[in-house]
Amino acid sequence: MSIVRYSTANDFVPTSFSNIIDRFFSDSLARTGGSAYSFVPKVDVFETEKAYEIHLAAPGVNKDDFKIDLNENHLTISGERKFAKEKKENNLHVVETQYGNFARSFVLPENIDASKITAAYNNGILEITVPKDEKKALKTSIKVN
Repeated sequence: MSIVRYSTANDFVPTSFSNIIDRFFSDSLARTGGSAYSFVPKVDVFETEKAYEIHLAAPGVNKDDFKIDLNENHLTISGERKFAKEKKENNLHVVETQYGNFARSFVLPENIDASKITAAYNNGILEITVPKDEKKALKTSIKVN
């Protein structure tokens, strides 16, 4: 006997057009389990007066398994959440956590100081701080003559 994840009808009913688009690009067409349910960490993005902060939720990922690249104004965070092999003494019935390679990309504004970007990994959250460059202020006032 195999155990199959139970889904209610509400699982497949999007609540908005935005959700339809998100599901189209995020969900796999195959709903059979395994690699069809790839790991896509959730992200929170904050803006303060002095910086942008990106918090990526990736519990169970070793900090050495992250790769952070900045190419012009594109910040890409990639890595892998590895599946720990099942031990014979455990009676594993369901695996709902997701595993595998992931990549998330962000377009950064022009007013950042790329040389001062920092990253820290605490309690399963990767925190990336992208400082603003005060010399490259995007907001200006234009006087009408």
